[in-house]
Amino acid sequence: MSKKTIALIFLVIVLPVVIYLLWPSDAGRIKKLFREGARAIETKDVAGVMSNVSLNYRDKYGFTYLYIKESLKAVFQEMSNIRVERENLTVDVKGKSATADMDVRVIVSEGDETGYVMGDASGPVHLTFTLEKERTKWLIVRTQGLPFDEQKF
Repeated sequence: MSKKTIALIFLVIVLPVVIYLLWPSDAGRIKKLFREGARAIETKDVAGVMSNVSLNYRDKYGFTYLYIKESLKAVFQEMSNIRVERENLTVDVKGKSATADMDVRVIVSEGDETGYVMGDASGPVHLTFTLEKERTKWLIVRTQGLPFDEQKF
């Protein structure tokens, strides 16, 4: 066997294994989505936040993609020093859908006052996100556990 043939066989066998091991899993991609989303909220990057939300987003609170986008613009203008604390992120992937559970605290400043918008010192709010894989990207399509009076919605 020539060196070219051995190199070709090596590439055909080893390259797929290396790609498989280095390619991020769906759970890894979803965890990255939340990490980047939290960073986008902290930097008031509306486009960055919305890049993780499906255009088909709809939840039991009546929120849609456009409603969330416009609300974020208004909130980001009023508030500063936004800090998102995420804990206990678990991801369950089933085919082209997934759920992500996490505990969240959001601390913001408005003028001279600083306080919790979500969660508090005694504990975080537990949120459940439903995601769907649209083409090659995971996007949030629904959220549960928001601290709102559900009867108003």
